[in-house]
Amino acid sequence: MNWNEKKVVVFGGGGFLGSYIIEELLELGCDQLCSFGRSDQPGLRSKGIRVIQGDIRDEKAVIDACSGADIVFLTAAKAGVWGSWNDYFSINVLGARHVINGCKDNGVGILVYTSSPSVAYSAEVDVENMNERNPYPSKYLAHYPKSKAIAEQDVLAANCSSLKTVSLRPHLIWGPRDPHLIPRVLETAQCGKLKIVGNGENTVDMTYVTNGAHAHVCAAETLSDPERCLNAEGKAYFISDDRPVKLWMWTNDLLKKCALQPVDKKISYRAAHGVGMIMELIYSVIPFRGEPPMTRFIAGQFAHSHWFDISAAKKDLGYRIVTDPDKGLENLIKTIYNN
Repeated sequence: MNWNEKKVVVFGGGGFLGSYIIEELLELGCDQLCSFGRSDQPGLRSKGIRVIQGDIRDEKAVIDACSGADIVFLTAAKAGVWGSWNDYFSINVLGARHVINGCKDNGVGILVYTSSPSVAYSAEVDVENMNERNPYPSKYLAHYPKSKAIAEQDVLAANCSSLKTVSLRPHLIWGPRDPHLIPRVLETAQCGKLKIVGNGENTVDMTYVTNGAHAHVCAAETLSDPERCLNAEGKAYFISDDRPVKLWMWTNDLLKKCALQPVDKKISYRAAHGVGMIMELIYSVIPFRGEPPMTRFIAGQFAHSHWFDISAAKKDLGYRIVTDPDKGLENLIKTIYNN
């Protein structure tokens, strides 16, 4: 695929995953790049990227941003496990609908959407080697997965002869410049508040950020091919490093490399689930700032296994691991110490 002939818009290009997608596209010779986000992005501007500062909830701004584009990546979203349903719905659901409308109104041919594996399972059960044939669950324990599930279904339903769509579900994206997952783990560990939930033997998938970015590029290239797109358009795909890890063993290895004490304190899943339920009630009644330290969703994520079969992404999208997780961990540790 000749990327220097394509005009690309990345919604959320200044974010963690979005910035890595832009970097890979630059390496591939794409010089007609636009990043849309809530804040200014001088670092991207310095690379010659057009930056549009706007809100994804502003439909006109989103539609205007799609003008002239060939390919759109939608990575922007409200993440986290706490907040009002209105905020999650307006950003994750209505925002996605605005992007879909922007693509249709401007004749954009390809839309690659960043979803989440959490749309496909309940946080209250173990998930092992799940594939894309698994149906959406009947209930969710947090607004984030519920809103992302609605948006994913909208994106996939929008697939048609003039607009090819695909949804990617990268699990636990990590790596240098991560503003969420790793910093939160390290901060909680430094405060002595991190505890193993459950028996500590649960296995999870993770996605190093360059692997996640590469999956998005693979998806766009697949949808650009008239023959290959037939197997992929209108579908969702799990993405990971293809190497499930023992969550708490991996966490303690990270803490050791960061010269922090390993986690040895434990709390049962049942107790954590109960605490989460109480904290959710308290935070719903009293408007504390930030997120509850424990929720039912967090308890489930920390205690249960959740790893996925990514053979479909390999077969249909040509996805492959571009950064070995061990090398990725080395890169992460170097970044942490350099900061």
